[in-house]
Amino acid sequence: MSDAFSLDPRLEADSLSLTDMPLSHVRLMNDARFPWLVLIPRKADLEELTDLEAGERTLLMEEIAHASKVLQLATDCDKLNVGALGNVVRQLHIHVVARFENDAAWDGPVWGAGERVPYTSEAGERMCGDLIERLRVRSR
Repeated sequence: MSDAFSLDPRLEADSLSLTDMPLSHVRLMNDARFPWLVLIPRKADLEELTDLEAGERTLLMEEIAHASKVLQLATDCDKLNVGALGNVVRQLHIHVVARFENDAAWDGPVWGAGERVPYTSEAGERMCGDLIERLRVRSR
C-alpha cells in the first residue's frame, strides 16, 4: 500500500482538472455531450467506498451533494445521475452526471453511448471556469 495519492492515468486522460475540495479532487469529463463531474478522494489505494473511514465517507457525501448542486445550477439539467462503478478504472471515483431528456443516451446510462465529443478549447475553458467558481464557493 502506497502513502501517496496518484490519479489513475485513464481518469487524467479523459477529464479536465477543476479544483480540490477538502477530500476530493474534482474533474470534468471531457465529453461535451454530457456535463459530468468526477470526484476522486485524494487518498492512496482506494477502490471501494468502504475503504474510507466513517468520517471520510460523510465528508465525501457532502462533497457529492455540493458537486451535484453546482452541476444542477450550472446546467439546468432535468436529472442528476450519481454513481461509483469502478469496473474499468478501479481507483475510487464518483460520477456526477447532468442528464437531459433530449441527450444522446436518455433514458439509459451514459457509459458506452456513442463516441465521446471533446469540448472545444473555448467551450471547455468556459465550462471549467464556471464550475471552478461555483465549486469554490463552499470549498473554501
